[in-house]
Amino acid sequence: MSDGLRVEGLHFAYPDGTPVLHGINLTLAAGERVALLGPNGAGKTTLVLHLNGILHGGPGTIEVAGARVNPSDRAALAEIRRRVGIVFQDPDDQLFMPTVAEDVAFGPQNLGVRGDELTTRVDEALAAVGMSEHRDQVPHHLSFGQRRRVAVATVLAMRPEILVLDEPSSNLDPASRRELAEILEPLPVTVLMVTHDLPYALQLCPRSVIMDAGRIVADGPTPDLLGDEPLLRAHRLELPFGFHPAAR
Repeated sequence: MSDGLRVEGLHFAYPDGTPVLHGINLTLAAGERVALLGPNGAGKTTLVLHLNGILHGGPGTIEVAGARVNPSDRAALAEIRRRVGIVFQDPDDQLFMPTVAEDVAFGPQNLGVRGDELTTRVDEALAAVGMSEHRDQVPHHLSFGQRRRVAVATVLAMRPEILVLDEPSSNLDPASRRELAEILEPLPVTVLMVTHDLPYALQLCPRSVIMDAGRIVADGPTPDLLGDEPLLRAHRLELPFGFHPAAR
């Protein structure tokens, strides 16, 4: 498999000098599904925001499907942002148009997609998340789980190569959580999922990476990492009471 994502030697500090990332090296093969785990303050979100150039400035390189993330090249950065789609934790950060279909069309329209191609992208994205029948509704009249699915559709309409999900199961009831998993599992894209929901990581991602204090401290098969109680304890990660990874 070719590399979907390659991060090498990535460092980052906030403007006040506080260091956040300390030499991150991470490679995802095209089509791979990887969970990014770690306690609050580990640097997970800071890493994710580097993947499409929202944050930048420290030493290190990032390549997406062979293309270098270069924030000083605006045209190249626009293409990187098409290739790396980020679904944020709060869907209301991504939904602001009068109807669901208009929200899903917004990104491709900004790329210059028009006519039948635009219609096809909107139809396909809504079908992929099971929201076709809601296309003409006002997004803020939908349930939270439905809004999260529409937020995923707004990113899928851009036809990204890498889908980054920030805490996708947070604030979802059990049925919505299961429905979202059923949507995410068949998607033909590389997935990087930031989550505190360790059972969800086990369900959706064969591989997991643990970050703590700006470093990657573990990288391996998800069942192996979640079965290592001392490792989880050392990095303030906890499985739900009574949940045993090997029992799945």
